[in-house]
Amino acid sequence: MEDIKNRIEAVLFTTGRFIETEELAELCNIGSKGTIKEALTELINDYKNKNSALEIVEEKNKFKLNIKKDYLYLTTKLLNETEFDKPTQETLALVALKQPVIQAEIIHIRGNKAYDHIKKLKELDFLTSEKKGRSRLLKTAPKFYDYFDVVGESQIKEKFSEIEQKYQNETQD
Repeated sequence: MEDIKNRIEAVLFTTGRFIETEELAELCNIGSKGTIKEALTELINDYKNKNSALEIVEEKNKFKLNIKKDYLYLTTKLLNETEFDKPTQETLALVALKQPVIQAEIIHIRGNKAYDHIKKLKELDFLTSEKKGRSRLLKTAPKFYDYFDVVGESQIKEKFSEIEQKYQNETQD
């Protein structure tokens, strides 16, 4: 069973996204979904019982290896050093906050450089767009939610509120 748990752990670590038991079984070369479920239960308990910054999160019968909320503050600095430069991050944040949003509105707010940001974010599958009149309608893509570990628009707006509150507290000090 330890070998199966190690395989599951390796797959969850590598994928970095929510994954169903069927896909886990396939990626781990395990034919029995029951064995996968049993090993997952043990692995979840292992993480709960050890003093670790990681946990396995279950959502709608999908599983993901995640950083515990108590340690997310450490990753905030790392997010500023991602493959996105600061202006691209700001454009992505604006789309996430206002979505669905017309591209013309983003360009009006962010300037012409936002065309490049949007193009890059679409190429990296963080944004989707569809034709809307003479502009495009922009929305965040599933990869955005996996990458930033948010469930939906309401959680995005909640995270933005937390960041804004933290910023206001820091500027008042």
